[in-house]
Amino acid sequence: MKPSAALTLARARGFGAAELLVALALGLVVALAGSALLLASNASYLSQTEAARLDDNARYALDLIGRAVRQTAFVDLDSDDAPVGARPEDSASVGGLDARSVNRSSFGIEAPAAAVNGSDVLALRYFGAGSGSGGDGSVINCAGFGVGAAHSEAERGWSIFYVARDATGEAELRCKYRGESSWGADAIVRGVDTFQVLYGLDTDEPPDGVANAYLNASAIDGLDGALPLTGADAAARAREKNAKTCWKRVVSVRVALLLHGERATQPPGGPAQFDLFGKAYSDAHGGDDAGARIDAGRLPAALRGRARRALVTTILLRNRPA
Repeated sequence: MKPSAALTLARARGFGAAELLVALALGLVVALAGSALLLASNASYLSQTEAARLDDNARYALDLIGRAVRQTAFVDLDSDDAPVGARPEDSASVGGLDARSVNRSSFGIEAPAAAVNGSDVLALRYFGAGSGSGGDGSVINCAGFGVGAAHSEAERGWSIFYVARDATGEAELRCKYRGESSWGADAIVRGVDTFQVLYGLDTDEPPDGVANAYLNASAIDGLDGALPLTGADAAARAREKNAKTCWKRVVSVRVALLLHGERATQPPGGPAQFDLFGKAYSDAHGGDDAGARIDAGRLPAALRGRARRALVTTILLRNRPA
């Protein structure tokens, strides 16, 4: 056989078994490396998506609450249709409940319900501006509807923030408001672990508009319970309590939210404990302020491993407390 023919025959024989196995092994290693890279990239994408969604939801909720707090106690002094100011016997413009929820159809924050992870209720009231139930649109409630000028205490507008579970069991932050003929409530953000509120109290005499202490709703109600009331009957004592209530000394509101993502994207070793108002506050008041500290390990198994975002902000009342 000629040399050229032998070379041609050798080339036509292809790979041997050993060579084929080596090639398959190398291909498998490359495929596994590519799969691992793809899975890591997908996990990173999902984590970034969850983080962005949590940031957007938290920012939206806190912006909405901030706008509502800054508008509360507003009185349109330039309008003949609006009251000159709150009467001493009118209820306070800021109120709330500690570790409670509310019923969407009950009046105001009456008939409280069981809380979700110790979440609080923040209730804000408005005198409104402009004629008619919707007013001139300069004062709006948490649902975005205008609040007209109130001619009586009963006509004042409401914005109530609270946490409740939807039909699927998912906890959501809701906005409760009074419509023309009934009460309603709309969801603001889903995936809420807890919603916490502290109230900045101005205890100086005379008041200087600066908060001296931040207390929860139960603590303020406790101060009100110790007020000396001398009214001749229950109605007179109720008016006197409204005039003296410590809720009218609230000059700022501190709110905190803990949100979780829709799926388990948190890598092992993430935060297991969240102190909504800081560790010092939780250590001092964790026993009497449910929800201020959340242990992720004690949450339902389906909620563990979720990405979480904790945010806190302090909002100053723009108008004189009343």
